[in-house]
Amino acid sequence: MASAKIPAVFALVFCSCVLYCSAQGDSNLTAYTVLEQYGFPPGLLPTNVKSYSLNEDGSFEIYFEGSCSFSLESGYSLKYRDRITGHISTGSLKDLKGVSVKVMFFWLTIDGIVREGDNLEFSVGVASASFPVDNFIESPQCGCGFDCNAILRAEA
Repeated sequence: MASAKIPAVFALVFCSCVLYCSAQGDSNLTAYTVLEQYGFPPGLLPTNVKSYSLNEDGSFEIYFEGSCSFSLESGYSLKYRDRITGHISTGSLKDLKGVSVKVMFFWLTIDGIVREGDNLEFSVGVASASFPVDNFIESPQCGCGFDCNAILRAEA
């Protein structure tokens, strides 16, 4: 009977080590790399990510160096709180909290993003809008989005 316990204990220790070692190896991944592993482009996040946590069930928290907002050429303005949360799985970000888009005069919370082929569908409550994945390859910068050089030239 004692000999049956030894393989079980060994298996438990081995599996624990494998899980621990895998988790330690993944700690070197950036939030942008993790997004790509789930089928999303890195440009969904601005450049000021400070840290993140990702749980086995796909729930996550992303921390920024502060809140972040910027406008896009398309006329949309985006706002990220200093902490966003949600749930990620392959091709799906849901239960998002902390990301808003300004449509006309109203700020709406983006509560989900789904990848459908070469498009990303953003949900804001019952409404949604679809954009090409290629629009999100580069990460925007807080304050100036993708056109920081034009802002710097205007200030000079």
